[in-house]
Amino acid sequence: MNPADRTVVPSPGRPVPARTARGGRRGGLARRLALVAALTGLLAGIAIGVPGASPTAAAAAPTIVSLTFDDGNADQLAALPVLSRYGMHGTFYVISGSVGAPGYLTRADLATIAADGHEIGGHTVSHPDLTGVPADEAARQICDDRVTLAGWGFRPTSFAYPYAAYTTATEAAVAGCGYNSARALGDLASAHGCTGCDLASPVPPPDPYALEAVDEIDTSWTLAQLEQVVTRAEVAGGWVPFTFHHLCAGCDSLSISPATFADFLAWLALRPATTTVRTVDQVVGGTYRTPVPGPPASGSTAVVNASLETAGAPDFPQCWFPGGYGTNTATWTRTTDAHSGGFAERLDLTGYGSGDAKLLPVFDLGSCSPAVTAGHTYRVTASYRSTAVTQFAAYYRDAAGAWFYWTSSPWFAASSAWSGADWTTPPVPAGATGLSFGLNLFTDGSLTTDDYAIADTAASAPAPARVAAALAPSAASSAVTPVSRPGASGRHAHRRAWDRHARPFLPGRLRPGQRVAIPVLPD
Repeated sequence: MNPADRTVVPSPGRPVPARTARGGRRGGLARRLALVAALTGLLAGIAIGVPGASPTAAAAAPTIVSLTFDDGNADQLAALPVLSRYGMHGTFYVISGSVGAPGYLTRADLATIAADGHEIGGHTVSHPDLTGVPADEAARQICDDRVTLAGWGFRPTSFAYPYAAYTTATEAAVAGCGYNSARALGDLASAHGCTGCDLASPVPPPDPYALEAVDEIDTSWTLAQLEQVVTRAEVAGGWVPFTFHHLCAGCDSLSISPATFADFLAWLALRPATTTVRTVDQVVGGTYRTPVPGPPASGSTAVVNASLETAGAPDFPQCWFPGGYGTNTATWTRTTDAHSGGFAERLDLTGYGSGDAKLLPVFDLGSCSPAVTAGHTYRVTASYRSTAVTQFAAYYRDAAGAWFYWTSSPWFAASSAWSGADWTTPPVPAGATGLSFGLNLFTDGSLTTDDYAIADTAASAPAPARVAAALAPSAASSAVTPVSRPGASGRHAHRRAWDRHARPFLPGRLRPGQRVAIPVLPD
């Protein structure tokens, strides 16, 4: 990716490192001149037969390689024996809200990783694009993630931005939560992007809250390309962080095979003594600061953007996202065939073999998902029209920000005209602080929904009145403040949005209390 398309958006109180017209930070030209000079000296040494002059020895300058691992995917455990074999240590950036969910590392895994000398860093609670959520939600995501990791016995000092998305305001939030650094992606030159950028980052880095790294490793990277990043950096020296997501034989687009990973580390182990492998914390340094919690959520029990009027991603309303699982194809449409207001959301499900698809309030820390009280029951409602039966699927959030499947409602009959789905939940489980619920399809057909509402059955009369209003033909939209997003030149990120065929793995009809992985936008 080219950083020229991902300029950092300035905010008061923090200068933005200058960038050249070609996209790299100033110093890229000087580094390229140094590269030319070093190569000239290298060729001269070889030409005159200087004793001991070889391409490897002559090119080597003090160079640091960092091996970082994002998201806390369970297959990253495959890296441990290889790292141990060569005496290397990595930095594991963890989504704390997904720890223990299927496909992710457990707390026991993290303890094993830390005991082997590796660094545990933060990657937010639920992996949102921090530039696309309110400032208080961003602060909760960063701070509460660090509080959780520290509470588990780790000492997190390093952070990585989800999707490499950040602004200077986000940098300030990371610093305010007590982290000493934050890593981005794609700011160093490689065969996969950022042509003309620096080959390595200076040490110490000019902005520890915008650490440069090569683009994330995916299945298109070859061993030769990994090696090339290091050998080019060794000419003038500096720091080169690599980012891995999955260690598997093609299980994911963002993967590297265990064999290629092992070959790369074996090659690294044979580099000159001037090339070393260190964790991010070892490079950046700094004192460990006491974790601080993020700002409390509003505690609102209302459904945000209840009538789906405020647009978010291209095919979805703000504060809502698609979920589902199994064998089926979902197609989502933001439609004007609305029960009230101007918009509703339509789901068409085809090729059904198993599972379901549904629209849900975003799994967050309180900006979008309604707050609930453990032990209380809630009346949830929505307007719908469908060609097949539907039902509510419900999930709850705990105090640490993890999400769990809860339960499902009875079925509601298909209806060609607008109808009301009305369900009173069982008592909310102990420890639950938030709720996400939505109507689903679990067979081929179409479903259009609008005007969601929730009310505590123990609350005063106005709450049930709001529910009744949501089912009435004249239902009004719940207020939602649009999130301000930086423009095209303001996103320092891999661009991410749920598309109209999105169906991230979000199971239903599981054992109540089954922890679920928080859906991550596709790369």
